[in-house]
Amino acid sequence: MTRAGPNDHLGVLLSTYATSVILAATEGHEGEGGFHTPSISDFFPSAILFEGTIFQIDRLWIIRIIATLVLLSVFVIAARRAKVVPGRFQAGIEFLLSFVRVQIGEEIMGKERSRRFVPMLTTIFLSILAFNLTGVIPGLNLAGTSRIGLPLVLALWVFVTYWAVGIRKHGLGGYLKSNLFPPGVPWPIYAILTPIELLQLLIIRPGSLMVRLVANMIAGHIILVLCFAATQFFVVDSAGTGLMVFGALTLPAGIFMTLFEVLVAFLQAYIFALLAAAYINMSLEEEH
Repeated sequence: MTRAGPNDHLGVLLSTYATSVILAATEGHEGEGGFHTPSISDFFPSAILFEGTIFQIDRLWIIRIIATLVLLSVFVIAARRAKVVPGRFQAGIEFLLSFVRVQIGEEIMGKERSRRFVPMLTTIFLSILAFNLTGVIPGLNLAGTSRIGLPLVLALWVFVTYWAVGIRKHGLGGYLKSNLFPPGVPWPIYAILTPIELLQLLIIRPGSLMVRLVANMIAGHIILVLCFAATQFFVVDSAGTGLMVFGALTLPAGIFMTLFEVLVAFLQAYIFALLAAAYINMSLEEEH
């Protein structure tokens, strides 16, 4: 565990002070269109269809469907219009595909070994990227990965894959032995190390993939809503008062955080696919 430095404490103090200013400024405005803080309920909107059933559809599901249709449409159009000399659109698509193949697959697993897993890694990367970017698209404003279901499905896909390829290559006994009893470790240490390694295989690896993604998307949404809701309150609801000056701070902060969230969307897709490749590659190695 790392120790918090002075900058960390300063950041906490500043964020706490900013939140206190907003909350203090909004006292007495409830029911008058005042500032409303974002909450976890944002990620569980009211049902649109089939309420109360396992097929319940809400706004987040609609966002996921839209993102899926757009992603599929982009690649269908790119495939049908593919040319020997690519234009800008085709070059952009080829860059993304090449990025996953080279910078993730081949970089982690090697050229030969990665070939069979490139379709999976590409699907994971592009799907997460598309669902993440819906969080900064006007009218959608909610990342498709900001609720645990989708990250859970992708993490389970990686989990099943690295277990399956490991067992197929080494056999169940060999796979468990190479992971739970790494060579070169004194025997008494196995009493501590083996349970940790088993926990890592079963829970920590898929759990870290899932929690990292959903936590970042939740945090990003809350920060964006906080910035733009505060801007709405200071500039519109508090027009003609001294609070308008705070809008000059919250609006640029919201724009900056929007650009930052685009970066985070790419980064989280990259990290998820990169770790997926690493976990699969570890299952194929003779010794870990």
